[in-house]
Amino acid sequence: MRLFRRGLALLETISAEAETDARWLALHIELWIRLAYSEAEFGTVADGLARLDAVRPRLAELPEGPVQTELRGFMDHIHGTLLGRAGWDEASLPLMESAITHRRRLVAEAGDGDRERLTEALVASVSNRGLSFVILGRLAEARRDLDYASELAAEYDFPQKTAYLQHMLGDLEKRLGRLPQALYHYGEAERAYLELGPDMLYRLRIDQAQALLGAGLAVEAGRHLDEVLPQMRRQRVSQDLGEAELFRAAAALLEGDLQTAQQLAGSAQRRMRRRGTEGWATVAELLGLRVRTMRALSSGRVPAALVSTAGQLAARLSDLRLGEDAALARTLAAQLEVRRGRVDHASELLRRVPRPKPHTPLEHRMLLRLCKAELAAAQGNRRRAFAQARAGLAELGQARDRMGGLELVSGTALHGQELGDLAMRLVLDGGESATEARQLFNWLERTRAQMYRYEQVSGLENTQLVESIAEIRHVGHALREAKLDGRPVAGLQARYNELRHAATRLGWHAATRWGRPRPVATVEDVAARLGDRVLISFAASGDKLLAVVVHDGRVRIVRLGSAREAAERTRRLHADLNAMAPDHLAEPLLQAISASARKEADLLDAQLMRPLLGILGDREAVLVPTGALYAVPWNVLGSLRYRPIVVAPSATAWLAAAKPESDAEGTVLVRGPNLLAATGEIDKLAAHHRHATQYAAERADVRTVLDALDGVDLAHIAAHGSHEPDNALFSKLELADGALFAHEVAALRRPPRQVVLAACELALNLIRPGDEALGFAGALLASGTRTVVAAASRVGDHPAAAAMDDYHRALAANVPPATALADAVGVDPLRRPFICLGSGGS
Repeated sequence: MRLFRRGLALLETISAEAETDARWLALHIELWIRLAYSEAEFGTVADGLARLDAVRPRLAELPEGPVQTELRGFMDHIHGTLLGRAGWDEASLPLMESAITHRRRLVAEAGDGDRERLTEALVASVSNRGLSFVILGRLAEARRDLDYASELAAEYDFPQKTAYLQHMLGDLEKRLGRLPQALYHYGEAERAYLELGPDMLYRLRIDQAQALLGAGLAVEAGRHLDEVLPQMRRQRVSQDLGEAELFRAAAALLEGDLQTAQQLAGSAQRRMRRRGTEGWATVAELLGLRVRTMRALSSGRVPAALVSTAGQLAARLSDLRLGEDAALARTLAAQLEVRRGRVDHASELLRRVPRPKPHTPLEHRMLLRLCKAELAAAQGNRRRAFAQARAGLAELGQARDRMGGLELVSGTALHGQELGDLAMRLVLDGGESATEARQLFNWLERTRAQMYRYEQVSGLENTQLVESIAEIRHVGHALREAKLDGRPVAGLQARYNELRHAATRLGWHAATRWGRPRPVATVEDVAARLGDRVLISFAASGDKLLAVVVHDGRVRIVRLGSAREAAERTRRLHADLNAMAPDHLAEPLLQAISASARKEADLLDAQLMRPLLGILGDREAVLVPTGALYAVPWNVLGSLRYRPIVVAPSATAWLAAAKPESDAEGTVLVRGPNLLAATGEIDKLAAHHRHATQYAAERADVRTVLDALDGVDLAHIAAHGSHEPDNALFSKLELADGALFAHEVAALRRPPRQVVLAACELALNLIRPGDEALGFAGALLASGTRTVVAAASRVGDHPAAAAMDDYHRALAANVPPATALADAVGVDPLRRPFICLGSGGS
């Protein structure tokens, strides 16, 4: 702005006669147009539009010809762009059409010297009109414009325009609900922006975050925005900053952080209102209303004023032609009225909500289904309530089927969590008969651990991701060596984090689809496979913990007390087992921790298993945990000691893992570095497997181990590992040349039939909404491995080596894995907290 004003001042120093010179006037008009755009970005849209209105009449003073045509096209382009930035996309279209008409004429009449410059301007106008079409939902027209602009950008080699068009194509795919494709285009744009125009990354991060929110990855979306919000605040570009705050608030809302969501939504609303973009300000107000609605619904106190506010906001959004947002506001008003018991008014409000369009956000669709289901339940129509929940989860399943990377597949569960919870409550309100038990089983299978429902169709084929992970491994190895040597690590750590975040983004679109969806398991399917075993599927509804038990072709519900108490006992037991893991604890300390652990295990056993012993008897069990119960090493409970137990993320996942055996063959034994107590472990295990292939110390590098795992029957890996809570697919095992990541294991074309993770806590660590259990073991199971043996808590080197010797001795005698592990763990369950995941069959 300062430079443009200086330019105008310099023009004013020229004599008055010069004002009749067409060149002077053209430059004067151009500087005013550029100043108007800058003022709109830095100040208010009204300021910028007023500048444009003031200078527009001067265009008529120019003689007709190319100069006037070019400036008319430029004026209309900037005017239309400002309207689009303010959210007035419908109003921007005639201006963009005019700009395109002027610029096409110029290109057609241009000589060779000017054609490239004028074509670049044409590409800009066509691209911006395409973006307005995307926002307005006119997607065929958007595709036409973006394809045409892309052809021109490629023909004339405009790298910045090509990058921007990748960004726009990402917006188009996001609007179509094709999130992996959107993230792919955003990734391509990001690579170019880093080289050509890093300032464009701010806008890109906003759009990437919006796509991630659509996939339920609220934490990842928030992290994206947290990276750029400080720089954006320094730059003070109020439009982008307001949008970033708005979507950061949406991420906080999905995370359940209502205070942060309220603060950021309020900040975005004030910023947009000062800027004069009323549409955006009202959308930010809507997000604040969602926070207030959630607080009111959770407290049980719904003031009439809040319903009135929602109705008024819906009307204002309709006046602003923001139809989808108006529909959301009316849905919130209806949901509040249902809770107030005013079902007739709620029904009337819902009648005014239009049918969702194909590109309506998934979150809005699920909220509408939830509201309709709650209304039906309040009217006493349980059948209609179940129908709405079933239809909503079917829509969610269709969206999940279109997802790419494993994180996207698992993240979408967030959007269906409330529908599943409502269905559970409705079933439980109906009683505990066999019919209700069967219904509850079916609902649990529809809602939990859906990522394990997919049969992967191919390995990882994204070469960029493969190369990126290799670089992460190299930098990670260098970082570890620097730490051991006592050298500075800040630069390496920053580089490692940067590479990992970039690889995470690539992983979201590593495949068009994760795999082929399998049908959800029915009670009949499970009963046919169980035989004499018992399947126990745990579930929580509010603070009520219960088990759905399938046995002998029957199904029943057993109530198990407080879910919060069970979670707290599990947390304390897990902490005790971690504390007693080190190999050389002082004996008095070991005894004290052991006593505490035994006490917590006994309390858990009394709550979870003893009420089921009448059904379970002495039979084997398949356990499907929920939430915190994934951290329980089940054989530590007295009722389950020495009992063969298999843990599965869902009954559907268990059935998939228990399918007929493949042609996998051979045994691979791997020992990673720095396992002093396990130096002779691989040799001892090899004695149980006559033809096993061994990889120890420097031979156990990542490429060698991955090749060995592909198609093998049994793989035993004794290596230090760690779980990455911010991205489970970067959980890792330390090998000779660095980390082997879960991402890479999921890429195997022929996953190993059984994997034993012998020296680390890498069972199902990260539990997302919908009981989507991720981690190193989860990646193995999701990619087709049938049985994984891993520790549910930390384990010392000596107990791990002893347990594995016992386990492999039994395997060599053809004992099934679950039975072999139960015997091995039963010797010392507190120091051997291993669990058998997946199938557990021989």
